[in-house]
Amino acid sequence: MTRERVEVAVVGGGPVGLMVACELALAGVGVSVFERRTERVSQSRALSLHPRSLEVLALRGLADRFMARGQRLPLGHYAALETRLDFSVLETAFPFSLFIPQTVTEALLEARARELGVDIRRGHLLTRLEQFPEEVHLEGTCGGGTFHAAARYVVGADGARSAVRTLAGIAFPGADATMSLMLGDIVLSEPLPQPALVVSNLKGVLMIAPLGDGLHHRAVVLDPERTGVPVSEPVTLEELAGSVRAIAGTDFGMKAPFWLSRFGNETRHAATYRDGRVFLAGDAAHVHLPAGGQGLNVGLQDAMNLGWKLVGVLRGWAPEPLLDSYQHERHPVGAHLIQNTLSQSALLYATHPAGQALRAAMSKLLTLPTANRMLAEQISAFDVAYPDPVLPAPPGMAAEPGVTGKRLPDFALHCEDGVTRTLYSLLHEGRWLMLRRPSAGGPASQAVPWGRWTSTVVAEPQGGPEELRPWPSLLVRPDGRVGYVARA
Repeated sequence: MTRERVEVAVVGGGPVGLMVACELALAGVGVSVFERRTERVSQSRALSLHPRSLEVLALRGLADRFMARGQRLPLGHYAALETRLDFSVLETAFPFSLFIPQTVTEALLEARARELGVDIRRGHLLTRLEQFPEEVHLEGTCGGGTFHAAARYVVGADGARSAVRTLAGIAFPGADATMSLMLGDIVLSEPLPQPALVVSNLKGVLMIAPLGDGLHHRAVVLDPERTGVPVSEPVTLEELAGSVRAIAGTDFGMKAPFWLSRFGNETRHAATYRDGRVFLAGDAAHVHLPAGGQGLNVGLQDAMNLGWKLVGVLRGWAPEPLLDSYQHERHPVGAHLIQNTLSQSALLYATHPAGQALRAAMSKLLTLPTANRMLAEQISAFDVAYPDPVLPAPPGMAAEPGVTGKRLPDFALHCEDGVTRTLYSLLHEGRWLMLRRPSAGGPASQAVPWGRWTSTVVAEPQGGPEELRPWPSLLVRPDGRVGYVARA
């Protein structure tokens, strides 16, 4: 049997898998994407990119492509509470959520992947996976035949029912759905009383927002009379409209459904994100109620974290144990995601009098700027930090408690050649960045053990976070986080 050899096989051609592929191909890693669907799906499950995801895209020079196709929304929500989350107070170049259908996000990432030479294979269904000391063997069906491949590493980005996770024997503990909600992309004959409508009362919870195409709106409904309906049962327009009327007093003339679906609050978290040469990312690693629109966003952030680390190891720029840091850094993020979506699930389901009182109290609490910002940072993933160093510190540098692992916003740098550049523009190639002030005599990139993976820029920051100011040299990770600092 002849097996085609690739450096990395990514199983799953959605946004998360494509993001991993882009990270790898950026460094010239040979990557093939195996996607079971023959065409991209036409329905958009996710509808927004949060501030940190926009930063992730900006770190690779891609944000403008997405900004041109989406709509900026300065407010977010937590469990559809009346008081919205204010993203505008966040210290970022993207103090908003970008309303953009998942179909567009996927199309843009696929276009970028093809620009980078990624091999995308649709209609490939994985049926067998076997690990060996130096490679992983994959087998499956395609176009009436079979395929056989061998990869140094495999990334499972193939969703909640992940074949990679199942075939690798990775446990997926959690809880089955205890309730279901309805979703409909429909046309409205009557105008909404406000551009985006949120209603919560004893009859249920309703959210309606325009999809941005000038025609369709998305309605999400939690009807306590219908939450016991199995997720597998199809939704009808009559059922959806009836629940909307019960909650809002009118169905706004709902008609011409483009997509009707039912989803639940099944909650599961992979026991590990790494098993030998197999990794999980996105929904393959964590599933939950899609509260706050976090699933796709956390998946994209998983993808960047894993991608640059695989590059370092595959190119011989970093030791293999670097890959363990993917589990150490991202598994706690997934656990935190599960916790906050369970919290929102409880608040959404609070359609009884005591629950409505709790929702009112929580909504009032969010009028406090500190509380509002805390949840805005949580939904945006700005509260994520990785305090443990991932590689040996270079000579003269060290991890600094409270600074190492923190995300850096984009800010201007007056460079030694007289040109002003932004921090993120210096990270587009996915390399480490040694940032030195002109007066610093600190180490150059050659002094870094992984120097071939590091660029050096001499520049004076024009603004930026306060905690950067004491340090004459700063080593920035490929994902825009502080790695190490050097004292004068």
